Amino acid sequence: MAMNIYAELKRLGTLTTPQLRAKYAEVFGEATRCNNRPYLIKRICWRLQADAEGDLSERARQRALALADDADLRLQAPAGAGPVAIAPASHATPPIVSIRMPRKSIEPMPGTTLWREYKGRMIAVIVLPRGFEYEGKVYRSLSAVANAITGTHWNGMKFFAESLGTAVGGARHAEVAQA
Repeated sequence: MAMNIYAELKRLGTLTTPQLRAKYAEVFGEATRCNNRPYLIKRICWRLQADAEGDLSERARQRALALADDADLRLQAPAGAGPVAIAPASHATPPIVSIRMPRKSIEPMPGTTLWREYKGRMIAVIVLPRGFEYEGKVYRSLSAVANAITGTHWNGMKFFAESLGTAVGGARHAEVAQA
């Protein structure tokens, strides 16, 4: 007897999460710890459709396994891993080193020079590992630098927005200093 997948999907939408977990155990033959209702509905429907209309062919299964064997499945380095040297190729090239980026992605990298024109004067601020240097003095934040420049409180990220490339239509003016 063919099952109406659409009717079953509609019925699954009316079930509570505990009822869906019980149905999952019935369909898959094992319990789940998942409490994500939409996920449970999708998984149960997938299994019911596979049972009703047929699962993957053996050839498709073998191809998927072959692709999975060839793929590098690690997308992120393990926690606490430092820089890792990658083995050089047969020709003499320097090794490539991966770098972990613990800083927020919106913060500029140390060594970057931020430029901004303010009242006809060009302002240059150098990003340090722990702070920002402006006219030989080190500040803890971009807001402190903007305050020193203007004499009033500014959000530092907004004050240097064009230099950071976050202004709408703004050109990117940040440069990495050559040490």
